[in-house]
Amino acid sequence: MKPSRTPAEAASADDAHTYRMPLPRLTLNQGISHGPLDGAWWPRCDALELELPSLVASLELDRGTAIRVTVDAAQWPDAPQTVMAPGGVITVERTGSAHEARTITLDCDTAEHWVLLVVPPGELADTAARLLAAAGR
Repeated sequence: MKPSRTPAEAASADDAHTYRMPLPRLTLNQGISHGPLDGAWWPRCDALELELPSLVASLELDRGTAIRVTVDAAQWPDAPQTVMAPGGVITVERTGSAHEARTITLDCDTAEHWVLLVVPPGELADTAARLLAAAGR
């Protein structure tokens, strides 16, 4: 009798060392924004160095695009100044501006710009879903 294998053990050798970033919990406005927000983002944790690469990857920017992110210093007090991501380095700036509280701003050298509402990582799923949906309209 052959021993049974778990799904993880049955994976091919090529898949054994492959890591795929989880898709970000993100909603972007369809078309042109009619308000101060371009959408909303619900990170899984408060570690920007873990969350930003998948957020930036979801924007489908050209490889090597310079990206600057501005975050609320009160919400991200331990934010690093730079974050490594596939295709480049993300520069992180912290601000204490009340105007930017609970938001993240992404600026690219391609003149693309997004302002996203940040739903706190610990928010209840139903509340987070409502905020994501509302910001996407």
